[in-house]
Amino acid sequence: METPKDLKYTEDHEWVRLDGKTAVVGITDYAQGELGDIVFVELPGTGTEVEQGGVFGTIEAVKTVSDLMSPVSGKVVEVNGSLNDSPEHINKSPYGDGWMLKIEVTDPGELDKLMDADAYTAHVGEGH
Repeated sequence: METPKDLKYTEDHEWVRLDGKTAVVGITDYAQGELGDIVFVELPGTGTEVEQGGVFGTIEAVKTVSDLMSPVSGKVVEVNGSLNDSPEHINKSPYGDGWMLKIEVTDPGELDKLMDADAYTAHVGEGH
């Protein structure tokens, strides 16, 4: 399982990378592995307001559908449109081509509530 040290993580298996005031968001390698082959992702449009811990979309795999939870609050400024035609990017490259959203963060302090890589690794090691 890959868990990059430069990211922050949620208990719901989303990751976030802050780039200035913009947060890039996706799901973790662990999550895509648990879901299996991803066949569809429903994401919000640009301009949508999201809240930390709130649902921003859904992800559908062969065996299940799961809600996607926002790791930060803010406004969606970009959506990875390539996932419409190629949702498998999430399986192949969850931290690269499989990113989902870019959010203009309203409160960077929210990132302090998230887990670092070591805490996330311990979290998934507990069987969550």
